[in-house]
Amino acid sequence: MPRTDRLFQLMQALRDLPPPATALALGQETGVSERTIYRDIDTLRALGAVIDGEAGFGFTLIEDATLPPLGFVPEEIEALVVGLREVMEIGDPALANAAHSALSKLKARLPEAQAHRLRHAVLTAKRFDPPPPPGIDAGILRQAAWDEVTIRFNYADATGAHTSRAADPLSIVFMQSSHCLLARCHLREDYRVFRLDRMRDLEVTDTSFRPRRIPMLREFQARLRAENC
Repeated sequence: MPRTDRLFQLMQALRDLPPPATALALGQETGVSERTIYRDIDTLRALGAVIDGEAGFGFTLIEDATLPPLGFVPEEIEALVVGLREVMEIGDPALANAAHSALSKLKARLPEAQAHRLRHAVLTAKRFDPPPPPGIDAGILRQAAWDEVTIRFNYADATGAHTSRAADPLSIVFMQSSHCLLARCHLREDYRVFRLDRMRDLEVTDTSFRPRRIPMLREFQARLRAENC
């Protein structure tokens, strides 16, 4: 395999594998030795890729914007259009605006042939019953999850009963017809799903639960998959 192709393949493996990706996993993904992975990581860093990590721990791709952009195959363009337009339909106002902006940037930055396909994509997304609006600022909630800090909020369950909660926010997902927060609830001492439209009076605390968000999220997602099997 030509070295340039191998470097692109390594970049894609860094994007796809759960971080931090070990040299062993990267080697299995790209078909080369761990020693070659270490050399190629150094090469990518020299080219401008921001890759965190080291031998024996694993590697995480932080940023590769300085590398030459990759083109998109037609199906990838259609997938981008469907995904962004779906976010424009169901996302909270900040996310919907961001999706619209991202689509405009893609049209402006792609080669003309691909931009034409983007403008006139066969696939699109449309929802006639939008999800209920969140009762809190979803942008603040997303940032709390990124920052891995505990939140407090008031919550009304399906029966209308109100409780005050403290929780560690893990992820926001679109389930059935509403946006939901996956979180570790301090009151129940267990994982819980909270609908954003039933949340009120969001407060972000200074209590950190870093670096446990990703392990907890994986554990919760595994439990949800098992419950739905």
